[in-house]
Amino acid sequence: MTGRDRQKRKLISINVSEETGTRKRPVDSAVMVTDHGIEGDVHAGSPIKQVSLLDETEITAMEERSGVDLSPGDFAENLTTQGVDHDGIGLGDKFFIGDEVELEVSQIGKSCHDDCIVKAKTGECIMPQKGLFLRVLSGGSISPGDEIAFAPEEE
Repeated sequence: MTGRDRQKRKLISINVSEETGTRKRPVDSAVMVTDHGIEGDVHAGSPIKQVSLLDETEITAMEERSGVDLSPGDFAENLTTQGVDHDGIGLGDKFFIGDEVELEVSQIGKSCHDDCIVKAKTGECIMPQKGLFLRVLSGGSISPGDEIAFAPEEE
């Protein structure tokens, strides 16, 4: 993706839950475990969907369409970001959060639960089209405010 590191990208919220099918709650920091996910999150350990990501622009657009106030974690996303353009991201793309964590896009979108709490509130869920799912290539600690940088494209 040409020029994708020209704008600032950062992590604005880290969200975890102990049960599937619920909104995730924000936490002050987290530990990403290599080839596992976020320590203490119910989705950690999945071979493909270890971590989920959604950009705040998608949440804001949903608020505008639905008239419903939404917060980070309402879509059960682990990472809420600022400045990550989902439309230009493909499978296998790699990026870094902070100084230690490297992630790889392993899936784009997913099926929505029939009992999705956001779909019940707003009439639709954006995770099937806009959710990014990631594998943890290199673990470490992350906190809101950490910068996000895409790995250089391989020639």
